[in-house]
Amino acid sequence: MRLFKIAAVRPTLREKELDLGIGSRVDNGSVDQKPYLRSGELAALAGISPDTLRHYERRKLLATPRRSAGNYRLYPPEAVERVRLIRHALAVGFSLPELAKILKVRDAGGAPCRQVKRLLEEKVLKMDVQIGDLVAMRKHLRTVLADWDVRLAHTPQGKPARLLETLVVPPSRSKPRKLKTII
Repeated sequence: MRLFKIAAVRPTLREKELDLGIGSRVDNGSVDQKPYLRSGELAALAGISPDTLRHYERRKLLATPRRSAGNYRLYPPEAVERVRLIRHALAVGFSLPELAKILKVRDAGGAPCRQVKRLLEEKVLKMDVQIGDLVAMRKHLRTVLADWDVRLAHTPQGKPARLLETLVVPPSRSKPRKLKTII
């Protein structure tokens, strides 16, 4: 490695030695190479865990990253925006399989905009049904509470009012949910 001495511009500065070799302070590789992010760096920038990042990769939401000589995953800087897009879509109700299909079309140069809009419309309709069910349940529970107030007023202190036995679940407009069996 050759070291060059550069004379100071002002006489008060000392001479400095520069290492002009590859990987030196002068050659930082920024001319031809774009900086890649390791999985931990990308995860931190996107506000997720490295495990979540690997999960997105397995689900084909992120392209398989290149590998470093030490076998570290190296993601391009654009991956930060891709992960943020995924997080935002998940937050409004898109599922990972839905996103995988949408992003596959986008990555192939397609424009799945109408499909995305249709999916979101379906989600809004489902929410409307759920909100209606919740409003109906709230109304029912207020009636139950009023009934329980009357029962408790007519039940002597220390005697069971058998409140839970009076519960009846009103029919739902949406599909009934499957109950988990506890064994």
